[in-house]
Amino acid sequence: MLPERTMRRFEGEAVRVTVESPVGRLTLVASDEGLHALLFPEEERRCRRALGRMDEAPGHRVLAKAAAQLSEYFAGRRRAFDVPLALEGTPFQKRVWEELRRIPYGATRSYGEIAGEVGGAGRARAVGAANGTNPVAIIVPCHRVIGKDGSLTGFGGGLDRKTFLLELEARP
Repeated sequence: MLPERTMRRFEGEAVRVTVESPVGRLTLVASDEGLHALLFPEEERRCRRALGRMDEAPGHRVLAKAAAQLSEYFAGRRRAFDVPLALEGTPFQKRVWEELRRIPYGATRSYGEIAGEVGGAGRARAVGAANGTNPVAIIVPCHRVIGKDGSLTGFGGGLDRKTFLLELEARP
């Protein structure tokens, strides 16, 4: 989730577009550098002041590509995204987000498994925190991370959306 203070930093250089999806209205924020954020409606409301200063630009090359790929994903025709990303975060967060992108479509990993890949199984809580700050959910598939017992745990978009995304990916 992108804090509003981070959104304000993009003012002047970023543009946005809102797209409809099976998980609700999604607001995408990008610059020429790449996609900065994918916001669920609750997040969009929190960032409304900053977003209001950004131009709506559905034809922007990054936003158009992201919107098209999300549409393909929800239609079951896309399993991986190749939208250019411009993610802001600590080196550890970026390592976690990169590891999330390695989780195959339709698969899941536990926080502990991700921690083992990025610096030690004892860092599962740190992985959870980094997972929770992922600014481009779905595209960086944080919904594929589950509890070590297989339970569905936190997701910035809510557990109903997480369930929907995992069920979408489980379809043949």
